[in-house]
Amino acid sequence: MSAHLTSHLALPAGAPRFSRTDGAFVAATVALAALAFVLDTGQQSMLVEFFYFVALAQLWNILAGYGGFMSLGQQAYLGSGGYVLFALAIFFKMPPLASVVLAGLFAAGMACIVAFAVFRLAGPYLAIGTWVIAEVFRLAFSQASALGAGSGISIPLDAVRSLDLGWMSRDMLLYLIALLLAVAVNYGAYRMLRSKYGLALCAIRDNESAASTMGIHQRNLKFAVYVVISAAYGMLGAFIFLTKLRISPASAFDINWTGYIIFIVVIGGIGTLEGPIIGCIVYFLMRQYLADTGSTYLILLGLIGIVVMRFYPRGIWGELAARHGIAFLPTRWHLPAAANPGARPAREGERRAADVAGNP
Repeated sequence: MSAHLTSHLALPAGAPRFSRTDGAFVAATVALAALAFVLDTGQQSMLVEFFYFVALAQLWNILAGYGGFMSLGQQAYLGSGGYVLFALAIFFKMPPLASVVLAGLFAAGMACIVAFAVFRLAGPYLAIGTWVIAEVFRLAFSQASALGAGSGISIPLDAVRSLDLGWMSRDMLLYLIALLLAVAVNYGAYRMLRSKYGLALCAIRDNESAASTMGIHQRNLKFAVYVVISAAYGMLGAFIFLTKLRISPASAFDINWTGYIIFIVVIGGIGTLEGPIIGCIVYFLMRQYLADTGSTYLILLGLIGIVVMRFYPRGIWGELAARHGIAFLPTRWHLPAAANPGARPAREGERRAADVAGNP
């Protein structure tokens, strides 16, 4: 049955190898990379933070919005990735950029272990269970005296100096790396969701019983997605705290990491690739202009989240896509007319209304 399903999940014949969406990714990457040479240090730092929040939000969106895995504990891998980078830099004098990759591998290994416990849970128990595991990580690293225990530790000066390439400043290098990480996550999500694995993941989210009947190995696919996303969180965590130059258990395993990410995804539109990007723009604009209001800023974030969930449950982008039939990152394939010669060709408006994720 599984082999039969896989054979029917192949891409349509004649599907373009390089679509307009692929070209848009390339053009956007080149344009944003060029900005590194005209922005000042403060603007670069702000965009670095924007890029890694976009990546974190997109990863959580894949996990929860497409996979139906409502995790509140991904900060466990973000924080542990940061600590791995600091440990490798302090004890083994390893270059920071190489440590970022190893941090991802460490997070993947930890996710393999954690998955055996959390995959036995469901619903609210899953959400609470993942959060509890993140707290266990925080308490464990709080006892690591070699890494500063509860007070934290700073990265060695030699590691910071190694990021200054002479012909390129450290700030510019971090900007370009953050951009590449954000593009890699979003483009990887786009390609995955347009593959048979993305189709299977959405099928599991929509109806687990029906997905099992179709021969989809739910446990294997969920496990693979969870481990890969956790590895990406580990790499991003290492990069984030490389930019901050200091790490502590309170900052690394803060539940606010997940809280802000959920806000971004819900506001933008959970279950859409464009949603986390739109939500991140909204979040950063609000933070830029309302952060000086103190606690009022957090109250406003909460109120906006409540209003959006109450009146626009599909989020900003979800509502726009549903009403106007637009999709910048289409994830579904449309079969060519020759595949069903007896059917009446759908009008353009009908196609977009029925499926906002049209052919690229």
